[in-house]
Amino acid sequence: MTLVPRLTALDVLRTTFGYDEFRGDQAEIIDQVSGGGDALVLMPTGGGKSLCYQIPALLRPGVAVVISPLIALMHDQVTALEALGVRAGFINSSQGIDERRATEASAVAGELDLLYLAPERLGMEATGEFLDRLQLALFAIDEAHCVSQWGHDFRPDYLRLSMLGERWPDVPRIALTATATPAVRAEITERLGLDAAKVFVSSFDRPNIRYRIESKQQPVKQLVELIRTEHDGDAGIVYCLSRASVEKTAEALCKAGIDAMPYHAGLPSAVRSKHQNRFLREDGVVMVATIAFGMGIDKPDVRFVAHLDLPKSIEGYYQETGRAGRDGLPATAWMAYGLADVVQQRQFIAGSDGDEQHKRLQGRHLDSMLGLCETLRCRRQVILDYFGEPSGPCGNCDTCLNPPQSWDGTVASQKLLSTIVRLRRERGQSFGAVHLIDILRGKRTEKIEQWGHDELSTFGIGDELTEMQWRAVIRQLLAGVYLSVSDRHSTLELTDASWGAMRGEQQLWMREQPIMEAPRSKRSRSEAGEKRSRSAAAASLSDADRELFERLRAWRAETARAASVPAYVVFPDATLVGIADSRPGTLEELAEVSGVGKAKLERYGDRVLEIVALDVATDR
Repeated sequence: MTLVPRLTALDVLRTTFGYDEFRGDQAEIIDQVSGGGDALVLMPTGGGKSLCYQIPALLRPGVAVVISPLIALMHDQVTALEALGVRAGFINSSQGIDERRATEASAVAGELDLLYLAPERLGMEATGEFLDRLQLALFAIDEAHCVSQWGHDFRPDYLRLSMLGERWPDVPRIALTATATPAVRAEITERLGLDAAKVFVSSFDRPNIRYRIESKQQPVKQLVELIRTEHDGDAGIVYCLSRASVEKTAEALCKAGIDAMPYHAGLPSAVRSKHQNRFLREDGVVMVATIAFGMGIDKPDVRFVAHLDLPKSIEGYYQETGRAGRDGLPATAWMAYGLADVVQQRQFIAGSDGDEQHKRLQGRHLDSMLGLCETLRCRRQVILDYFGEPSGPCGNCDTCLNPPQSWDGTVASQKLLSTIVRLRRERGQSFGAVHLIDILRGKRTEKIEQWGHDELSTFGIGDELTEMQWRAVIRQLLAGVYLSVSDRHSTLELTDASWGAMRGEQQLWMREQPIMEAPRSKRSRSEAGEKRSRSAAAASLSDADRELFERLRAWRAETARAASVPAYVVFPDATLVGIADSRPGTLEELAEVSGVGKAKLERYGDRVLEIVALDVATDR
């Protein structure tokens, strides 16, 4: 039996958050937690996880304590709630003692509905004594996968969160994550002591995201082409593996006229903070970053996430690409992937400090990621299969829209593997991909003539394939574990599976590698510039409605700057699209637009109606 009827929860949803109805399992989860029960919630990014604890926090007496891993984002999370009229605060190491004491006093006095807390603070006895003084409504553990030592984002501070149930056994707990395989899910349950919790597993599908993976040829140029032709003027995140690559890519984007900034651990904290604030608070900014950036980012209007280096696992990839399109509008997950990525990741695993069990686990994660890159199937299907969710082809990823061709690579593989065998047996030598391809294609380089490799029986037997096609063969053999990479010198070595392939015991079908992938658009730079006033978020609108959307977006930017808040705190893109499409003429009609709650209607309603009315008058 719940403490409050669902109608009350629905009323809070409508009046405070401005949404008409719950999505998926939200209503059942809110009932569970509002009624005092524990819950483990697996829901994709953008699926509405935060409402699952925010609404119970407003329904139950006392203050809800939210454990959040990134202190840098707590301020914006609290600001967003305050804009909705919700009483919220945070306590973390970024505050001075007076500010922290003021927040604690507000919580003790019952003046807060939600209190955000960094996990490391739970290691302090003073924090436990402070929480003992509160009337606790619930504990929410965000990014719960961080508790898993075999997950992709382990945080040691999360291991002590089991003490919440031990010290305050009568306070309901809700653990939430967007990425967890069945094994990680079981570990979350065990480590947090949530054996009695009701488990809610939503679909991992993000149908608004289009997944695309391209052969890496000139990755920065490919990225610039993507942004200019499809996402000019849109907010986006570009992930690179190294700090140097982040800096180089951000500089290249700026030279191409794209508003881009770097973000990595090597930058001074003040610079990182400045860049993050610009990304969160302004429209159309591209953040080039290592994977240290992004967890907990609430910016709903990120229209694309690009990877210039191969992620280590599908979990990490899903988590990172999930930062696109949180508002439900169309978004792109794009990656450039090549042979060097596979070699580099294999080397990282071989040279890591972990024990053999850990290396095997990393290897399995990478194998799954490589399988996604090389698949001939629907990419969304492969991702959902990984999380144990069967599905059919999506019709929206690159392999569905432009089905790749396959070819029988058995003979080509035998030629390559035989070359490696001959070098090892006859010469006691091993080499990397470039030299092996030169041998197969019959190139008389200085190195080949120096070593006498033009005398090998395999010299020149592979000139029917281009260098790029041979690189694709090697990449796919590495992905299929028919080849391995030496730890020290990046040379290619045989595996147990190589011998069966050489004997022809199985047919090796491969994804066809085009010599050069044509650009998707022949648009001129001026046409691309014109698209800056045509955000992808408004793609479904007519030309006239899109112009109104842009005027609303300009007003939002000015309003956000004046209030020193992120633009989405005023209204997310999805709400502006709804306003531009419906063109409300009264406050009552504006209140019907999704995302317009009572507090925002009172604060911004009259000005929004003025902009709409002016646009209508102009059209006439």
